[in-house]
Amino acid sequence: MLLMIDNYDSFTYNLVQYLGELGADVDVRRNDAITVDEIEAMAPERIVISPGPCTPDQAGISLEVIRRFAGRVPLLGVCLGHQSIGQAFGGHIIHAREIMHGKTSMVHHKDMGVFHGLENPLEATRYHSLVIDKTRLPDCLEVTAWTETQDGQLDEIMGVRHRELAVEGVQFHPESILTRQGHELLQNFLRTPLVVDRSPGGRENPAKHHDRGRATP
Repeated sequence: MLLMIDNYDSFTYNLVQYLGELGADVDVRRNDAITVDEIEAMAPERIVISPGPCTPDQAGISLEVIRRFAGRVPLLGVCLGHQSIGQAFGGHIIHAREIMHGKTSMVHHKDMGVFHGLENPLEATRYHSLVIDKTRLPDCLEVTAWTETQDGQLDEIMGVRHRELAVEGVQFHPESILTRQGHELLQNFLRTPLVVDRSPGGRENPAKHHDRGRATP
């Protein structure tokens, strides 16, 4: 079962529909209608933190879920969920250079994790006014996707991935009809193993490193 934490967003059930089309059994719970202990009892195999109209601090149980379950089940954050991952691991959330509401951008990526095998750059739809601060990204997170300035420099972070745990975030909306290969991106998440392969070091169990890169309280 995949647990979707709904941050009161109109796009949540579009995500649910996409995941259902890929064969996922999705259970949706509002961010203020469930506790982490209740989630423990549900024993989800994967967790998705949905988009939402607020900040990570206002996203109910979202930060607590990331802190409790990172490294135990694969986690994906979308838009607000992505920002929540950044903040949970010590990053800072700031205003974006430009408010994006239903606009598409060309997103460059490292062809890893949820981006594996996707077009590069990937046309993606953005609905957000906040971003993870690229100048203060914690060492345990790596940038996996980004937009570029006209001279080819990193503009804003569009994807992050934990260096050891099965935790990823995307700033854009894979479930938008204007996003290319949204189903493929979500399928990559559904195939994510808990044990993360970090070549050339090979596979390692994140439980062995539970004190490194732990989400900040």
